[in-house]
Order: sequence, then C-alpha cells, then structure tokens
Amino acid sequence: MNIERVAIVGSGSMGGAILAGLLASGFAADKITVSTKSELSAEKHKSQYGVGAYALESSSDANRLAVEGADLVILAVKPAYIVETLREVADSLASGALVISVAAGITNSSMEAAIPTSVRVIRSMPNTPAIVGRAVTGLAAGSRSTAEDMAKAKALFETVGGVVVVDESQIDALSTISGSGPAYVFYFIEQLTNAALHHGFTAEQAAAMVNDTFLGAAELVASTGKSPTELRRQVTSPNGTTERAIATFAAANLDQLFIDATEAALARARELAAGK
Repeated sequence: MNIERVAIVGSGSMGGAILAGLLASGFAADKITVSTKSELSAEKHKSQYGVGAYALESSSDANRLAVEGADLVILAVKPAYIVETLREVADSLASGALVISVAAGITNSSMEAAIPTSVRVIRSMPNTPAIVGRAVTGLAAGSRSTAEDMAKAKALFETVGGVVVVDESQIDALSTISGSGPAYVFYFIEQLTNAALHHGFTAEQAAAMVNDTFLGAAELVASTGKSPTELRRQVTSPNGTTERAIATFAAANLDQLFIDATEAALARARELAAGK
C-alpha cells in the first residue's frame, strides 16, 4: 500500500469502518493512530485494536497528537468541522502528508487553504456498506495531489470495497447516488416491508421475504452481467401481475422522482459547500 503511518481523526461509523478495513488488509496496528471524543472510546481502540488513540475528552490536543508523523490522514469528522479541524492540526501535519476528507460538500480548495502548501488533499465519498466491506467510494483529487497520492487513496479505500475516481465537479453528484444510495435502498425495503404487513404477513415473514429479495436481486445484477432493465423484463411477463405493478410505478413517475430526489440532495451538498 506504500503508506507508512495512518491517522484517523474521528472514530464514528465511517472512521471505524476504514480502521477495520485497514487492519483486515494486514496493515500494522502500531502504524495507526486515531482521535476520539471520549476516553472510553480511546481505551477501547487501544485494547481491542492495538492502535494508538487520543481522546478529546482528556486532551484538547488529541487531534494534533494523532496526526503527528502520519503520511496519510483521514478526516472522518462531520462536514461542518472539516476546515476547522484542519486549521487546528495544520502545524502538526508532516510535510508531504496526504489528507483525505470523508465529508459531503467540502471542497478541496477550502481544505487546501487551511493547511501548508506542502500538504496535499483528496476528497472521498464512501458509503455505509464500508462497515461490511461492500462500500462504493468516490475519490476526487485536489490541485496539489499526485498520481501516487491517488494510488494510495485507492489502495486504502479498496480495503472496504470498490473505488470510482471522478473529477471534483462530479463528487457531489456522486454523493447523491452512491453516498446517499444506501438510504434510498433502505427506504424501499421499509416500504415493501410495510406492503407485506398490509397483506397480512407477520413482521418476521415480511423481513425474510423483503430483505432476501433485495439481496438476491442485487446478487443477480452483480453476478450475471445483465443490465437491471434486462433482468426486470425477464421477471415481467406480458399481461402478468408484475407488469401491472410496474405500470403503477410508471404512472407515479417514479423515474422522474429519482431525478428530483438526487437533485434535491445535490442542492443541499452545494449549500454545505457554501457554509449554509
């Protein structure tokens, strides 16, 4: 992976997923440091994973201590705190370090302005299936990052799933598809489960039918190489029950609804970038 030392600032679900992926790939625990909010969390990271850990609860310098000596720094704090955190740790970042943000709406240029010119940045947008090693992560290079930097970033995020490299002008749009996408899928699972309950199935029966149907359908797309359109047509017999259901979706303009929903998410990403 050609990475000597990694620091993870923020130990929430995404930071934790990246940490787990790194360790599973064989990256040495003693080459990783993390910063957390609580001392309890820091102690858990030390005892459970064997990594260095600092808690903001007990030291206001926890973030600075975590990034010292790291050639790759992952910022996994909330978007509103990205630039603030970079300013806080700027003097502690190693010359030539690569900083990778995990946040919607925060531009590379705004991050570059907060750190020394010797430090490079890349924006990332992983999604929550990183927790189970099935993420899709979008990467967008900053103005100072190199091909070697991007190779490091790809190697890092490939420990938790697949990677798509895009121009920064597309990273916010990517966040509305793969970044927010799991929530859309969960929402459809919710609604189909509610429909099963409406038809008299128990909660256990509904969960078994719906969850495995989504899982099986996704595996069909991934394993057969056929397009979703082709697979849908195979299930949709002329004048059959599925055709009637699909026609109902079409009548509700579901195709346009998806576009409207992702446009709304993109508008919010742009608001975040503007500090709103």
